[in-house]
Amino acid sequence: MPFGEIVIGAPGAGKSTYAHGKYQLFSALERPIAIVNLDPANESLPYPCAISISSLITLQDVMHEFGLGPNGAMLYCIEYLEANFDWLVEELGRLHPDTWVVLVSMTTGWLAAVNLCDAHYITDAAKYISVLLLSLRTMLQLELPHVNVLSKIDLLSQFGDLDFNLDYYTEVQDLSYLENSLPQGTKFSTLNIRISELVQDFGLVGFETLAVEDRESMLRLMRVVDRATGCVFVPSASEESHGTGQEKVPSTRRGNFDSLFTTAAGPIGGIRSDVKDVQERWLDAKDTWDAHEVEQRKREAQILNQSRA
Repeated sequence: MPFGEIVIGAPGAGKSTYAHGKYQLFSALERPIAIVNLDPANESLPYPCAISISSLITLQDVMHEFGLGPNGAMLYCIEYLEANFDWLVEELGRLHPDTWVVLVSMTTGWLAAVNLCDAHYITDAAKYISVLLLSLRTMLQLELPHVNVLSKIDLLSQFGDLDFNLDYYTEVQDLSYLENSLPQGTKFSTLNIRISELVQDFGLVGFETLAVEDRESMLRLMRVVDRATGCVFVPSASEESHGTGQEKVPSTRRGNFDSLFTTAAGPIGGIRSDVKDVQERWLDAKDTWDAHEVEQRKREAQILNQSRA
């Protein structure tokens, strides 16, 4: 039974870019992965796709055959997929049990929802509240392990300074502080405040950050999603079939699985595991870090060329 994630988000949130980055990361880690495209409007994919809804139905075909607009055609495609859900189950059943599945848009398997939200929305208080409400509704609707992500965090500095530190937005701290930043004197003023109170009453929404081109950012999000699905606690199918051989090892030399579980469930470490470090990298000292990483890549290239010589 494969583990995987359902990648969701508004148009332009970076779903295809994230799926491509995930494919490259897993390939480098020699970890099996299969991308499943469930977006009937996305026909030009930048990554190898194991399963695509385009082999079942496409948005352009529906628009041409039934004379529908893009919205109506999209609804038709989703209803057609629902009516032919056995096709998706059969295609997924052909994948290797160890394969990590990325569905871009339900299946049998252990899945988590990865909800991408464009990070620039946090620069506007009203838009941030709308993102919070949408994320909360998605969590309640899908009823899956859920990871909300502020994508394109590396581009956030282009939209001006934030009213608060980045951790205020990722941890969804006291939203009453946003009141003065919201549009005043409009019919939506009270509505924004009530929505903020609703989000805080549920206490469910929080965000990870993502810069797809940054290796450490992708690795951290990979660990978060692994934990959300439970993949981090389960051995691979090959290990299960061959056995661990623990029964033949003296008890004093066996692996400490209690420590393993404690480590897996503990804080996720690594570079920029703290959101304050993320703020320093992408907001407070972005130019300095960019220059440092350029020099680091040059040194790595020189070492690689010397090793080949």
